[in-house]
Amino acid sequence: MSLLRRTVWVVLALIVLLALVSGVLVAMNLRGEDALPAQAESFNATPQLVERGRYLALAGNCAGCHTTRGGRPYAGGLPIETPFGTIYSSNLTPDAQTGIGGWSSAHFWRAMHNGRSKDGRLLYPAFPYPNFTKVTREDSDAIYAYLRSLAPASEQNREHRLRFPYDTQAALAVWRALSFKPEPFVANAGKPAEWNRGAYLVDGLGHCIACHGSRNSLGATEAKRGLSGGLIAVENWYAPSLTDPHEAGVADWPSADVVALLKTGVAPRGSVMGPMADVVFRSTQYLSDADLGAMASYLKDLPDTAATPAASAGPRAPIRRDAGTMARGAKIYDQRCAYCHGDQGQGAMGAYPPLAGNRAVNMARPTNLMQVIAHGGFLPTTAGNPRPYGMPPFGQTLDAADVAAVLTYIRGSWGNDSAPVTQLDTMRR
Repeated sequence: MSLLRRTVWVVLALIVLLALVSGVLVAMNLRGEDALPAQAESFNATPQLVERGRYLALAGNCAGCHTTRGGRPYAGGLPIETPFGTIYSSNLTPDAQTGIGGWSSAHFWRAMHNGRSKDGRLLYPAFPYPNFTKVTREDSDAIYAYLRSLAPASEQNREHRLRFPYDTQAALAVWRALSFKPEPFVANAGKPAEWNRGAYLVDGLGHCIACHGSRNSLGATEAKRGLSGGLIAVENWYAPSLTDPHEAGVADWPSADVVALLKTGVAPRGSVMGPMADVVFRSTQYLSDADLGAMASYLKDLPDTAATPAASAGPRAPIRRDAGTMARGAKIYDQRCAYCHGDQGQGAMGAYPPLAGNRAVNMARPTNLMQVIAHGGFLPTTAGNPRPYGMPPFGQTLDAADVAAVLTYIRGSWGNDSAPVTQLDTMRR
């Protein structure tokens, strides 16, 4: 066979292979999609449906991403920083040119369930459709009815700023083929209705795994690992594991305390700060006690994934701490922290959290502690806690060595026995 003929056959084989791969990608990106109605639908947005949609939009914290600070509600434009570039949220108001005024409820359902826009364009999963795919059509229609009831805002959608090849539909199609499959929520017949309602809210509309789950190198949540904790990209906050009692697991909490945490931001054994404070402020404080109780039921039943050391491993070797670092940290603590948190880290009931025995202090990752020292710690303002105490930022007064020293002291005092924090750790923040 001549070189020319071999080249032709190789080229033909590559073309066939490319066609097969393209066909597979198209098929995988179309799976689970229903054909859109050929004619305009009749949609009856009753006041009851609109109110239900308003509540569900709060449960999904839709305004948190689709409203800029000081901007029109749901008009989009909020920059969402990712490791692949910046994505801007879209306008969800019923403006005909820039919003969803020309969308039908079927278009909206397809976006929620399949991650595809009205024009067929694949959506980026910064819009958490890998979780919203579990939302029922009835709830999707209710949210759509509520959004259509808003005042239209003529706010042009901004173009995403993503690096190549992440800015291409082809790359997104490959990602979806590997990482996304549309699927409805399926109730667990072996669990009570309250548990299933909690699972629907936590795993679906609440999209908790978007923060509390780990992600692979392509940015997809690792669903098999569940709510085992994850670093929030770019923001550099760690969303602690909801399955580990040493982090944020609540299996041994009374249900009332879990409800209180989600409703007010504070509970006898913990409080929320950072991104979770925003979730409570914008979303969970407005949910009914029944739904919060359902979420508590589900969260309390999550399997304990904390690593259990082998019995043969014996006692853990004592942690060595540099005496000079501890002395420096003690001095900083006395000057900056003791007034509120107490000489023995005991805190003040109802005002300042104790640091002694605090699991947020003793987590293996000191990421959140460094964020709080640098930027301050602020609880959400809620109906149940309208005037929360806050911690001022010290990033402008403490250098890396100071932060490492004071955290090493706090994590090694009053019964706390966690690893020291190094200056290198503070640089990774």
